[in-house]
Amino acid sequence: MSSWLNFKYDKEEEIKLNEFLRNHLKLSGRLVKGAAREGRIKVNGNRVTLRYTLKNEDVIEVCVEKEESQNIEPEKMDLNIVYEDEDVIVVNKRPGMVVHPTKSHPSGTLANGLLYYFKSKGENCIVRLVSRLDMDTSGLIIVAKNQFSHMSLARDMAEDTFEKGYLAVTHGVIEKPEGTIDLPIYRPGEGSIKRVVDNLGQRSITHYQVLENYSDASLVSLVLETGRTHQIRVHLSHLGYPLFGDALYGEQFDDSMYINRQALHANRLSFPHPRTGRIINLECGLPEDINNLINALKNKS
Repeated sequence: MSSWLNFKYDKEEEIKLNEFLRNHLKLSGRLVKGAAREGRIKVNGNRVTLRYTLKNEDVIEVCVEKEESQNIEPEKMDLNIVYEDEDVIVVNKRPGMVVHPTKSHPSGTLANGLLYYFKSKGENCIVRLVSRLDMDTSGLIIVAKNQFSHMSLARDMAEDTFEKGYLAVTHGVIEKPEGTIDLPIYRPGEGSIKRVVDNLGQRSITHYQVLENYSDASLVSLVLETGRTHQIRVHLSHLGYPLFGDALYGEQFDDSMYINRQALHANRLSFPHPRTGRIINLECGLPEDINNLINALKNKS
């Protein structure tokens, strides 16, 4: 794929370039203004202003690559890359890894590793996270490699064509084989990490299907319709099925003999490619610690 987006204007009606890019192609105002200012927009091979009037058969080109930097130290690390092209990279994050540097975790994060990876390939990319996972949640994370793909994917996250699927292991047998949890999630205080189900909160929707039941546990497949912080953990614990290893929402259980983090894995991702619109479907298997937990529960049953 090229760093240039190509479009052909095929209408008799004349229209300003700025209107076409923003209203018809749904490019953000920030992207359009920056690209125009830096000479990254051409019509029929020539640099033009946003006031240019498009005519039938005009060919528009927008360069999505530009000089960028990020205040993150590149670090060499092993990354499990599931999918990559010029616009998007998807990584299977291991448990215990922070996604982006913070005061308490300034290094060793996924962003540090990705920045090193981009530089080692000679790619002028910064880390633009489209999705995030908690430190102790493993699985698929999608990262945009340019401003255009980040804008497109962030916009499409609210659409039905963008789907995030998870696997979780819960305390207690979930008797109803499938269903939808539609309960609002609220943050009770600014200093609080923990979320609760409360009518003061935002509407939150989780679809689930039970894959296997054990003597006192379930393996569940979940799809998020909304993306609230800790959504799966809050919903399941509220219903009496906290995740194994979840010290925040299942503090009544000591699961250290089974697993040392919440048994939650982002195993599926489906999204429209920002450039082509083609649906990308990705999956990854369970990590070793959750497989070990499941085997222990099966032996216990």
